[in-house]
Formats: sequence, C-alpha cells, structure tokens
Amino acid sequence: MRPERHCCLIGIDIGDVLYDNERLFGDGVNIASRLESLAPPGGICVSSKVYDELRDRIECDFVDLGQQSLKNIPFQVHAFELRAKEMVEARENRSGASAKPLLLPNKPSIAVLPFVNLSGDPEQEYFADGVVEDIITALSRVPSFFVIARNSSFTYKGRAVDVRQVGRELGVRYLLEGGIRKAGNRVRLTGQLIDATTGTHIWANHFEGSLEDVFGLQDKITASVAGAIEPKLQQAEIQRSRTKPTESLTAYDLYLRALGLFHEFSEAALRDAVGTENYVWTAPAVQERN
Repeated sequence: MRPERHCCLIGIDIGDVLYDNERLFGDGVNIASRLESLAPPGGICVSSKVYDELRDRIECDFVDLGQQSLKNIPFQVHAFELRAKEMVEARENRSGASAKPLLLPNKPSIAVLPFVNLSGDPEQEYFADGVVEDIITALSRVPSFFVIARNSSFTYKGRAVDVRQVGRELGVRYLLEGGIRKAGNRVRLTGQLIDATTGTHIWANHFEGSLEDVFGLQDKITASVAGAIEPKLQQAEIQRSRTKPTESLTAYDLYLRALGLFHEFSEAALRDAVGTENYVWTAPAVQERN
C-alpha cells in the first residue's frame, strides 16, 4: 500500500509469504505489490484468488480487469477491481468526480502514460515500462517543465482512458502515450504527444532498434523521445500564447504603449512607461564612463 495524493492504492493477493526477520517476500507479496499499479486512486485491486474467496461473502461489485502482465512476474495474473458503494462515494469526494478540475501549472505540464504492449510478449511489458520511467526522468530534468510522477501516471496502466479526463484529473495540459511492438529481434516504439485540453495530436513518431543491447536501446529511445518532446512542447506553448486572447484590452493597450517607451531608453520615456514621478533613473554604466 502506498500514498497517492492523500489516498492509497491497495493490491491484495493470496500466496506464500516468507519472513527473514527483516522483510517479507514471496509470490504473494510481489503480486500484491504489482496489483497496486492497476488500482485507481483510493481503490483496491485483487487477484483472482482473492476474488474467489470474497465474491459470495461481501456486498460489493467486482470489475473484471482481465489477464494482466505484471512487472517481474513471469506469468499473467487475472485481476479484479473491488468496488464497494462506500468506497466509490469516498473516492468521488476525494478525487473530485464532481469537484473542480485541478488548476494547470503556469508552465508546460505533461504526464507520460504507460505505453501499451502490442506484441503480446510479456517480456516487452518490462521494456516498455522501463522506457516510460526513463522518459519521465529525462523530462523531469528540464526546469521549465512540470512533470507528473510515475506513481500517478501508472495508475492508468491497462485502462482505456479519455485523454481529456486524464488531463483534468492529473492537472496537466499535455499527455505522452504510445505503444510497443516486436518483430523478431527488433522492437518498434511509437509515441504521440496530445493536448489534453482539446484532445488534438501535436506530434507523433516511431523509434526502433535491435534487442541485442536492451539497455542501450532503452537509452537511445529515451534520448530520441525526450529530445523531440522538449522543442515540441515549447513550440506548442508559444503558439498557445499567441492565440490566447487578452483578458483586458485596456491593460494590453497600456502594455504596448509602455513597451514602446521602454525601448527609447531615456529617463523621460521610462518615467512615462512606469507611470510615476517617483521613478529613479539610474544611468547605464557605459554612459557614466562616457
């Protein structure tokens, strides 16, 4: 169980658990830990073993999530989301099904959603998750970006989502989603950058390489995607600022007048631009030397 924006994600499985006086481990612990990523914020995800034990004993609904490929689990796990009436009501009150959407940050904001494994090979699930984690890390290094953490974006793994709803729930303007396919010893990864406020595509491309050096391929794809995303986000933000209407025509008119006065670089012009007689003029150092 781990915190997620003031609530918890819970995964439950039944299985053997070992204890070595310091930690718990075993298949039961590993599967429960991976089921967390499938649970919605404030929700519970259980394995088919738990479902078989509970379905006739408690009054709640189970949503069949189907067979899931979980990271570091060598077999697929049949998962269910547990939905009790009280849990749904509490989740709606917390996450705001009826509340106002989260306010967008004052800088480019993006969430990288888990890439879809289109090859049917569970091994590629781990590769795709690793690429997504590396892309999130790379984008987080850009100071001008607001990037949603992996734990938040991975709550949408394995779920069909509406990009506009995801944008509202996470409070971001842009989403990066994609998929991965394998053919022989080669893998192809596709990515799309979407404006979550309108649902329109901003950028799309594909990257491919050989699986002979998995980590090298991961680094190459990560660098390519992150390198393409950064300028595209900047261009999208510039275009948005150009088309965004001013909220006050009077203020915008005054701004343009002040801007023209500012570029005259004289004491009188700067006084007029600031609009106060208390402005203190400090001559540039180059003028003082002259």
